[in-house]
Amino acid sequence: MQSVAAEMNLSETAFLLRDSLRWFTPMVEVTLCGHATLATAHVLYSTGTADGQLEFSTAGGVLTVNRRPDGMITMDFPAKRVTPSEVPPGLENALGATPLRVGKSQLDLLVELDSEETVRSLAPDIRALAAVDARGVIVTAPGTETDFVSRFFAPNVGVPEDPVTGSAHCALAPYWSARLGRTSLTGAQLSARGGLVHVRHDDDRVHLAGHAVTVLSGTLHL
Repeated sequence: MQSVAAEMNLSETAFLLRDSLRWFTPMVEVTLCGHATLATAHVLYSTGTADGQLEFSTAGGVLTVNRRPDGMITMDFPAKRVTPSEVPPGLENALGATPLRVGKSQLDLLVELDSEETVRSLAPDIRALAAVDARGVIVTAPGTETDFVSRFFAPNVGVPEDPVTGSAHCALAPYWSARLGRTSLTGAQLSARGGLVHVRHDDDRVHLAGHAVTVLSGTLHL
């Protein structure tokens, strides 16, 4: 599976073995991944292989997925609470921006910047970001048309920048829910490809919702 993921060279490749789901970056296996779970559920639903509620056994626990009547797929993930942290040495230079707040979740470092435009125009030193002791670095700010925006950099696991990151929203949801005083929020990930993630924070769980489309199908010959 790791060799196939390296050949695919995508942020994450999902492998479904009956009801067991695993995810690999081009370098390592990861314990939680949102967009590859969304893709897996979309394939099962769109091909008629499955219907109704899905349950996947994963390294991040049992994940439950449902499809709404409007076609949006919802995923029940564990919340990753963020605790305040000191600014790691070299982080500001690596980002090329001044953090307003820094916190740590179980997986990642979360950095709040001053504006959506700062997040959008960020051109970090990816090699320097690899020195940060975390799976990845979530950069976020209040949004102008959404509740918040973000980008996600994870060079330590072979992902310079992830296009859309469900697992990062497991930390972003409780963080912005506490800041904004609401449990249901919409986030925009400002990668080159971009994406919208609808989140609902419910105590120790985060419900993520989004759409998926099939862009390619085929047979893998080993």
